[in-house]
Amino acid sequence: MSDSIKHECGIALIRLRKPFQHYLDKYKTPTYGLSKLYLMMEKQVNRGQDGAGVANIKINVKPGHRYISRYRSVEPQAVADIFGKINKKFAKAQKLAKSVKRETGIDAIHDADWWQENVAFTGEVLLGHLRYGTHGQNEIENCHPMLRQNNWRSRNLVMAGNFNMTNVDDLFDKLVSLGQHPKEKVDTVTVMEKIGHFLDEENQRQFGKYKDQYENPELSDIIAQEIDLKRVLERSCKDFDGGYAMVGMTGYGASFVARDPAGIRPAFYYVDEEVAVVASEKQAIKTSFNCAYDQIKEITPGHALIIDIEGNVNEVPFIDRLEQKSCSFERIYFSRGSDPDIYHERKKLGQLLIPQILEEVHHDLKNTVFSYIPNTAETAFLGMIDGLEDHLAKERKNAIMEGILFEQELEELLTFRPRVEKLISKDVKVRTFITSDAQRDDMVAHVYDTTYEVINKEVDSVVIIDDSIVRGTTLEKSILKLLDKLSPKKIVIVSSAPQIRYPDCYGIDMSKMKEFVAFRAALALLKERGLENILDEVNLRCLNALENGTASEENFVKAIYAPFTDEEISNKIAEIVRPKGLKAELSIVYQTVANLNVACPDHLGDWYFTGNFPTPGGNQVVNKSFVNFMKGIEVRAY
Repeated sequence: MSDSIKHECGIALIRLRKPFQHYLDKYKTPTYGLSKLYLMMEKQVNRGQDGAGVANIKINVKPGHRYISRYRSVEPQAVADIFGKINKKFAKAQKLAKSVKRETGIDAIHDADWWQENVAFTGEVLLGHLRYGTHGQNEIENCHPMLRQNNWRSRNLVMAGNFNMTNVDDLFDKLVSLGQHPKEKVDTVTVMEKIGHFLDEENQRQFGKYKDQYENPELSDIIAQEIDLKRVLERSCKDFDGGYAMVGMTGYGASFVARDPAGIRPAFYYVDEEVAVVASEKQAIKTSFNCAYDQIKEITPGHALIIDIEGNVNEVPFIDRLEQKSCSFERIYFSRGSDPDIYHERKKLGQLLIPQILEEVHHDLKNTVFSYIPNTAETAFLGMIDGLEDHLAKERKNAIMEGILFEQELEELLTFRPRVEKLISKDVKVRTFITSDAQRDDMVAHVYDTTYEVINKEVDSVVIIDDSIVRGTTLEKSILKLLDKLSPKKIVIVSSAPQIRYPDCYGIDMSKMKEFVAFRAALALLKERGLENILDEVNLRCLNALENGTASEENFVKAIYAPFTDEEISNKIAEIVRPKGLKAELSIVYQTVANLNVACPDHLGDWYFTGNFPTPGGNQVVNKSFVNFMKGIEVRAY
């Protein structure tokens, strides 16, 4: 993507549904679950590269033995770093097991009880998380899984998630009203503490119910069997406003994955006799367990997948559903394009742009070269080429139907193919860490290599498709200058996503209005046309709503864009990103929202394009974000 925006976090949960000895006997290794978790995490590294974490719970170990293990890392290759450390533990354990056999005759290497009593990360419940920070420093304390510890096994809670809450302040205040003293006002802490509070209450409820019937050691096991995680989630999540797929593991071995009521954040699961697994993307499950795609299910919005202490799996509702608005950016950009549904959707996005592209190049395909940047835009590019081929097929049919052609014309018509070239490629060896701004801009321009001598100078147009254009800075500082060196007559930059106009508050780090080039274009148009009073009117409405507590009811910022067509905004964006001295003509073409919904019919979450937020908190955030812009305050609006 030309102006990199933050990815989503990735989750991976594995529950081994048979005794640990089964996997030791069948797969001849104590690391079956860990190997699968590693693969699931590596297949989701695209979702988060700021850090990673792994946690593991053993279900039936005796008191006196550690039953919760956790590693986290913020190293550049965080997943490899974590599993490298875990592998060292197992290498040492292998040596120890051999010495045990020599000294005692006990075959420790093939004994599940020995592994679980002596080696960390040999539990039946495994949780992995990949972090892409949208808030806070890139420090290990900010990496999931988070751990809430207690000497009562059933009060321990390990949590990780792909989520952002819009109402962190309210959630913090509710924790305080419950008598807690949260250490930070961030959604990760508030979410875990709120769920943890009601897990404590559920423990206490079960304790009160059975305390007169059982002695304490036995009572602990009874409580673990009877805890109602559905009830815990119903009570703790009712105030959450945001997009989330939250994973929790309890100390006694039950686990859950809760998905937000609008289905904003993705969560998929697969169950067979040996495992129950959950991940943010289907492809991670498909690759790791070699199952059929139709065996992978989506967790229903507003539902939780609960895996009890026995390994039984149930999908249960815990909160009232909202209209489903699954994030469309998952399909355009975040998720791996090897998922067959996503692959076809991205191709469709490219195909649907053909009428706009043809208009920009005046239907002169003979003198037009097509390309793409970055690599994530390749699938949309393939769809664009398919669309061109379809267009040419219709042109051939029409020409033949309309009358007899000369042999030369017919030959040209039948043999013509769209001109496709790799015009720009990224040189991954060039790093842009120079501290001086002037030097950095120069370095940015050299991160990309250009293919010369494939453009007919001053004659050809070049069409470059990107998956989205958010800020426009990379276009201005680098891409357009490089393309202009090829001396095309015209440059057409095509975005397979619509114009990003509004903040996102459900997972992506897009919260400051002035970062969006579409917003800057609207401001410029308002100024040009003497409509700057609209800014003051919107600001006043936002301020009044925030003061009166009604800011969650309506998105007032829509009025900023209302006077202009999509094309007017796109044309102004082209003026804004045009570098000084650019010789070629320049056009910017964005996908339409209508075509986006055609391409991705099951993912209609388009609030960053339309301003139609799926939860009340979204309206609150966009209105506050605009007020921050007007005040010149550069902070997150949630």
